[in-house]
Amino acid sequence: MSMNRLLSITASLLLGLAGCSGGADDATPPPPPPPPPVTVAEAYQFLNQTSFGATEAEAQRVIDMRFEAWIDDQMQKEVSLQLPHLQGLPPPQMGMFELQRDRADIFFRNALHGEDQLRQRVAFALSEIMVVSQLGALNNQPYSLASYYDMLAENAFGNYRDLIEDVTLHPAMGVYLSMLGNEKPNPTLNIRPDENYARELMQLFSIGLVELNIDGSEKLDQGQPIPTYDQEIIEGFAHVYTGWTYAGASRFQDVFPTPSRQVLPMQHWPDFHDTGPKTLLNGITLPAGQSGEQDLTDALDNIFNHPNVGPFIAIRLIQRLVTSNPSPGYVSRVAAVFNDNGSGVRGDLGAVVKAILLDDEARPAIPMEFDGKVKEPLLRLTQLWRAYDATSQSGRYPLNFAYIVFGQGPLQAPHVFNFFSPFFAPPGEIRNGGLVAPELEIATEYLNTYVTNYMFYQTFALNSTNTSLNEDDVYINFESEMLLAGDIDMLIDSVANKLLAGQISDTLRNEIAGMLALIPETETALRAAETIYFIVTSPEYAYQR
Repeated sequence: MSMNRLLSITASLLLGLAGCSGGADDATPPPPPPPPPVTVAEAYQFLNQTSFGATEAEAQRVIDMRFEAWIDDQMQKEVSLQLPHLQGLPPPQMGMFELQRDRADIFFRNALHGEDQLRQRVAFALSEIMVVSQLGALNNQPYSLASYYDMLAENAFGNYRDLIEDVTLHPAMGVYLSMLGNEKPNPTLNIRPDENYARELMQLFSIGLVELNIDGSEKLDQGQPIPTYDQEIIEGFAHVYTGWTYAGASRFQDVFPTPSRQVLPMQHWPDFHDTGPKTLLNGITLPAGQSGEQDLTDALDNIFNHPNVGPFIAIRLIQRLVTSNPSPGYVSRVAAVFNDNGSGVRGDLGAVVKAILLDDEARPAIPMEFDGKVKEPLLRLTQLWRAYDATSQSGRYPLNFAYIVFGQGPLQAPHVFNFFSPFFAPPGEIRNGGLVAPELEIATEYLNTYVTNYMFYQTFALNSTNTSLNEDDVYINFESEMLLAGDIDMLIDSVANKLLAGQISDTLRNEIAGMLALIPETETALRAAETIYFIVTSPEYAYQR
């Protein structure tokens, strides 16, 4: 064969191979497989993290929409507010404190029926971090408390920097932590700035007591935690927060909290503001001669940009929504989103909430050694109410004294440290394992008895079969369960599906079945009530997976 012929054949082969290769590169890759469908159990787990209680109807919406689309839709919902409801009521006869009953009512109405479930749940979480309370100086200021809660709801998906400014200037916080009426030093009158708000904004609302790594672990210096601030810094911030009182006041001190003053951001009076230099965090000193407004802006910026804020807020919100003991990796991922939402924005709470709820650890495919949390008593009640269409003849939910029965209620914490500490660990296995269980701090014998008794009363007496209900009695409707009462297994399945996403242990099922076997089939209401009561007082219901 001639050389030319060999070259010709080789060239043809190379061209053919090149053509085949090009055809393979140009082929359209197959589409990725669709994600697995959301199960009912996953939908319930998700809704118990994102709402005031999973329901069958809302679980179906989550299954149809999937998690991220449901979150996006929730973030666009109109805010359910409390203050307009209170302002539309007639003036109370005896005193403003009477409206606290109506404030509790509108809280539960929004929690049970508000379309903005995620926003309301996040607002409730924020209210347990940036605490003000009816129990104390604000008992006669229901408008202020309703306005404060509305402010938290409106900021739930906003920016944390805006949130802490709105919290700082809200008269409810001004009264509760005594920033309102705080004035510059006057040695002659033995006046010095109040340090209460200065201390708590740092300790409880933003950075905590010690320096943190991004994963929430403590930074150490020679084996010891590093304090975030000292007395000089507390005093510096206390001097920043001078000169603020009720908006529209005719004088600075001893101002009466009218309905309008209770809900407007506090107003600054320059004559009562300390204009000297002030020591802040990270070695920053505010120069002398600044206005009160400028001092406040600079001071809040100083706190907002502290590296602790990301992990601090990440841990607090993860604990309130998902799990008591998030892993360092979980905290790091959420804190990173706080530091930068992907578009260069720091403090985007909407992005933070989304990161918390869509993280792999929020609903792990394989159960982790430590996951979930104890369900707050108030959330145990609202989940039951939502599952069984709780209502009253009047349409009201006036559970003003929820904190007595459940150890917690809407803006009814016993002190600024909330209903329970994020660091609480009961003695024994949990504490020995270096874990925490915050909600168990209020799981005392006294409160456990109250909660159990209330659940008994709710299921056996406050239900739709009772013809002697008062107009404000909140009752549940289990007529669908009564229709199944003749079949013990079907009855248990129905209640377990509504309250446990069908995930009921054999032990609990057998205990319920044994009790139901002792009740005649004709006692349909008693069988239904007994089944619901067994489940809502069980550890399986109290555990938020």
